[in-house]
Amino acid sequence: MSDRGAFARAYARGVTEPVGPPPSRPRALPPMPFALHGAVIAPDGAWSSGYVTVAQGVVDAVSRRKPTSVPVHETDGVILPGLLDLHGHPEFNVFAAWEPPKLYANRYRWRASDAYHALVRDPQNVLLTQVPAGTQTRYAEVRALVGGVTGIQGASAASTATREPLVRNLDLWAFGAHRARAMIDLPSASSRDMPRLRTVLAGVAAGEVDAFYLHLAEGVRGDERSASEFTRFLDLGAATAATNIIHGSALSADDLRTVAAAGCRLVWSPQSNLRLYGETTLASVALEAGMPVALGADWLPSGSTSLLAELKVARRELARQGHPLPAAELVAMVTSVAARVAGLEAHLGSLSAGRPADLVVLERHHADPYESVCLADPSWVELVCIGGDVTYGRADWFDALSGAARGSTIEPLTAWGKPMLLDTGFQSPGADPTPGLSVVRGLLTAAYPAVGPIFA
Repeated sequence: MSDRGAFARAYARGVTEPVGPPPSRPRALPPMPFALHGAVIAPDGAWSSGYVTVAQGVVDAVSRRKPTSVPVHETDGVILPGLLDLHGHPEFNVFAAWEPPKLYANRYRWRASDAYHALVRDPQNVLLTQVPAGTQTRYAEVRALVGGVTGIQGASAASTATREPLVRNLDLWAFGAHRARAMIDLPSASSRDMPRLRTVLAGVAAGEVDAFYLHLAEGVRGDERSASEFTRFLDLGAATAATNIIHGSALSADDLRTVAAAGCRLVWSPQSNLRLYGETTLASVALEAGMPVALGADWLPSGSTSLLAELKVARRELARQGHPLPAAELVAMVTSVAARVAGLEAHLGSLSAGRPADLVVLERHHADPYESVCLADPSWVELVCIGGDVTYGRADWFDALSGAARGSTIEPLTAWGKPMLLDTGFQSPGADPTPGLSVVRGLLTAAYPAVGPIFA
C-alpha cells in the first residue's frame, strides 16, 4: 500500500495564502473576428435569434442584428456564457463513481470507512505517487471542458502552479489578482490550521479576499458533530459576506437564515449529498432567505459526472422541496449567479461586450433556450471558447473559427460519436507544451487502469 500521507495531503490541501500567476505563453487567438448565430442567452434574457461577435479574445458585441463586418458562423444552437462549477476536487476526478455501501451521518464517517479506503483512497495514493504533478488536474480540466465548463473551483495551488491552466481555476490567480481562498475543513481550536483560517479572515476583513470557500456542516440534519461545527464556525467569525458555504446539508432552516443574514453564499452539490447522506441542503430555504446559490458537481467518487447533470439533480430536488425554479434561474446558478458567488461577476457569467469571450454552444432541442440548457448533457456541447480561444469544438467548426490551426497541443477526439478537436495549449507556442489528453490519459491508466473515462 502506498503512503497514506500523500492522500491526506491532497485531500486537505486548500488555498489560504496568496498565490501568483501561473506561467503563461502568448495566445495565438483566432486569426480574425467572428460572429456566432443562434439562440442567445444574453444579459437581458434569452433570444431565439441573436449574434455574438468575438474579437481579440473578448465579446465585441451581442446583438439581435446580423453583423456585416465579420464572418458569421451558423450554429443552430444555444450560445451562452461558459458554465462555472464552484465546487470540486479535481485531483480526484479521475475515478468513476464510488457506490457508498450505506448512508452516513457526516463526511467524517465515510472518510473513515474501509470501502472508501479501498475504492478511492488507496488508488489515489498510487496516482499521487506515480504520475507527474498536475496530470490529474489536467485530466479533470478536460472532463470539465467537454461538459461546457470554463471555470472550476477546487484546484490545488500545488498541482497547477507550474502549468498554464486549461480552464480557469477560480480559487487561484484570476484576472490579474488572487482574491479567493479555500479550506476543506473548519479547523478545531487545537488545529495547526487555525492560523491559516485567521489569515484568511483577516484578508476578508481587509477587503483583500472576495470569495472564501469552506466545507461546512456536511452531513444530515440533527447530526451532533455537524451542529457543533456550525457553532464553532459562528464563534470564529467565519460567517462573512465573502464566505461561500460548501454543502451545508446539515444546516437547519434557522441556521440558513442566520448565515443568509450575515451575507454568506451557498455552493450546493445535491447529488453527492443524496448519495452519501440520503438528504441534501435545504436550498429552498436558502433561496427564500436571499442567499445566492451556485452549483458544484463535487468530485466524481460521489458527485455528478458533469455540471449539466448536477443541474438536473438541483432542479428535481428544488421541486421536491416545494420551490421549483424557472429554467432561467437554474441556468443563472451555473452562470451569472455563480460568477457573483465567485467574486468574478465583473469578468464572467454573462455575454457582455468587453468581457472575456468565455462561451459555450449547445445543441438546441427546445424552443425555450433556457429549457434547452436545462435538458442538455455533455453530448450536446458543440463549442467551448475560453478568452476567445477556440478550445474544444466540432472539428469542422474548430477549423473554420481557428483558421485550421494545427500543432502538437491540438488533437482529434471522438466524443459521443462526433468528431471533435481539443486544444490543451490554447494554440500557444512554447518550448514546454502542456501534454495533450492522450498523453495524460496514458500516464494515468498506466498507473491505475481503472481511471474513469472522459466521455461518460
